[in-house]
Amino acid sequence: MEKLTRPQTVLLIAFLVAVWGINWPLSKIALSYTPPVLFSGLRTLLGGFLLLFIAVPRYKRLHFKETWGIYLISALFNVVLYYGLQTIGLNYLPAGLFSAIVFLQPVMVGLFSWMWLGEAMYGLKILGLIVGFSGVGIISIGGLSGHISIAGILLALGSALTWALGTVYVKKKGPSVDPIWLVSLQLTAGGLFMTAAGSSMESWSDINWTLPFVLCLLFISVFVIAIGWLVFYKLIDSGEASKVASFTFLIPLVAILIGTLFLNEPFTFSLLTGLVLILVSIYFVNRTPGRLALLEKKQFLTQK
Repeated sequence: MEKLTRPQTVLLIAFLVAVWGINWPLSKIALSYTPPVLFSGLRTLLGGFLLLFIAVPRYKRLHFKETWGIYLISALFNVVLYYGLQTIGLNYLPAGLFSAIVFLQPVMVGLFSWMWLGEAMYGLKILGLIVGFSGVGIISIGGLSGHISIAGILLALGSALTWALGTVYVKKKGPSVDPIWLVSLQLTAGGLFMTAAGSSMESWSDINWTLPFVLCLLFISVFVIAIGWLVFYKLIDSGEASKVASFTFLIPLVAILIGTLFLNEPFTFSLLTGLVLILVSIYFVNRTPGRLALLEKKQFLTQK
């Protein structure tokens, strides 16, 4: 992929924050009309099919025999586990709270990128990791008193973990595959698996095909999943994984704001405190110390 200019990066991040922020309350609304696993399968499968129309003319770039393992692992982490845990978990927690926990993902990406991609690790990043997990701990306190579901918190953490692992894997293996084929195949394969699983565990007759559900499904499938994943991978490919991922801290803010205004979801002091700590942690992960920033700049100028 070609590198992005700064204005292009800002525009793509703004788009991603908006549509992925809206995704959480929309998914919460959609789940009142459909069983969770079938909904996970339908939205990812539809998004994958849409992208196949773009991918098929690029069939010469598929190289499926050599790269099928990359598509399979990416589908497992970024679609089956991420969306599966996410959709089930939204039945246990408010959308804003669930998204706040899931977006501890950028902090996990920072750690995994250091371990497996060789990205820099320094004191500020370590402090960010500690502060981030403290934030999740404060948010989870409500669950211990019976106000917040422990199962929901664990599902949110599992969703964050699998997404972080999938992100780092794609950053490492992404140059070996065509990005359009990567997104379309991971969504199609993951969607087929979850649709089959949902069909065996749930009933299609339980889906209430009302206009609100259909509109939510179409918006999520097209903008959140199909276009959203393309934008996300474009950003990850164009920058350091831990830093690009950290900008998604704005997404839970959008989700919480919409959930509070339109879904009457609670906004408690512990949630606010925990969320602030998570945002601070992501800021620390994204901030480069002066000496390291100067070194990176010199290396960049040398390469040019």
